[in-house]
Amino acid sequence: MEGSAIDVGNFQFGGHEALMVFDNVFIPWENVLMCGEYEFSGMLLERFAGYHRQSYGSCKVGLGDVLIGAAALAADYNGAAKASHVKDKLIEMTHLNETLYSCGIACSAQGSKTASGTYLIDLLLANVCKQNVARFPYEIARLTEDIAGGLMVTMTSEKDLQHPEIGKVLEKYLQGNASIYTEDRARIMRLVENITLGTAAVGYRTESMHGAGSPQAQRIMIARQSNLEQKKIIAGIKE
Repeated sequence: MEGSAIDVGNFQFGGHEALMVFDNVFIPWENVLMCGEYEFSGMLLERFAGYHRQSYGSCKVGLGDVLIGAAALAADYNGAAKASHVKDKLIEMTHLNETLYSCGIACSAQGSKTASGTYLIDLLLANVCKQNVARFPYEIARLTEDIAGGLMVTMTSEKDLQHPEIGKVLEKYLQGNASIYTEDRARIMRLVENITLGTAAVGYRTESMHGAGSPQAQRIMIARQSNLEQKKIIAGIKE
């Protein structure tokens, strides 16, 4: 790679992640954003991270909606949708997911205009948003797995279900709600399995934890933005 140009169009990536090392790079002067202004590097990092953490109040919430819908369908297909504890778990999942969404909206709505004319999100609320994202999706996933049941990981394969002889037996003994095809029940179980345990879980659970900085990074920023001295004045005792 050293000393040679890279045509990314010729790369065949096996997944959606890649490590690229640029060890001989020429940047035209018109594309240089900073040159020696190291005093602004910390601010640049904090603001970039803040926008990234704000975005988690929407992207992870969208996938959370899919999980909530999958959990509700699993309850229907299992014949357990009317159980009070299932209803309560769906309510809790919705509460957690909408709380994440609220944080994303709040840090955007509370943004302020900078000297350049652009708007900057509320950095404290953006970091609170991401701190919650590092926690709530795990509980949403846990509750989804709880509602779906153990069949989520023991469900037979599609080939077995479509087998002319075995399929009939499986259709009988793996049926939940009598009005739902067993194959449809299997499909929703596979969806839950993929998002909570499979390859998609990396984008939901693991990225919720470490994306846009691991939890301690947000806690550092929350400490910086919390304005404790002002709060001391509010709660202070007058002599």
